[in-house]
Amino acid sequence: MKIEAQHVVSLTYDLYVKNQSGVEELVEKTTEEQPLTFLYGAGQMLPKFEENLSTLSTGDTYDFRLTAEDAYGEHDEEAIANLPIQMFEGQDLPEVGAVLPLQDNQGNHFQGQVISIAEDAVLVDLNHPMAGQELHFSGKILNVRPANTEELAHGHAHGPDGHHAH
Repeated sequence: MKIEAQHVVSLTYDLYVKNQSGVEELVEKTTEEQPLTFLYGAGQMLPKFEENLSTLSTGDTYDFRLTAEDAYGEHDEEAIANLPIQMFEGQDLPEVGAVLPLQDNQGNHFQGQVISIAEDAVLVDLNHPMAGQELHFSGKILNVRPANTEELAHGHAHGPDGHHAH
């Protein structure tokens, strides 16, 4: 079956990014037993990722690259947040390198990585961990099926066969 909007796609992927030496290394991988399953066209995936899959059908393999701009954007040196140390009162201070779940005033969830801790603040880098990186995806389309009514109402896939895992 061909991939179309409002279809559930299950696929495997290997994701490679270049390390500091410029050599591509595998950073994420899914398997046929544990595929990535998503509702195509629901805005859950990177738009250019979906665009690269748009002509494919069940059983097809793929191999493509996304520029940093088409993936998670360029690394923004200004995207640093100064979190007041009082935010962490009553709990241990996070370590440098820790990833913190954060929420803005509009209720949007995102993550920030601790880059330093000062006397009165914790400095957090709000860039996506893969910002500034070209992403290289390769994999196989395992299954394509129309989404069921419940999945369409919820705006996401409920697994390869349309049911939530228990």
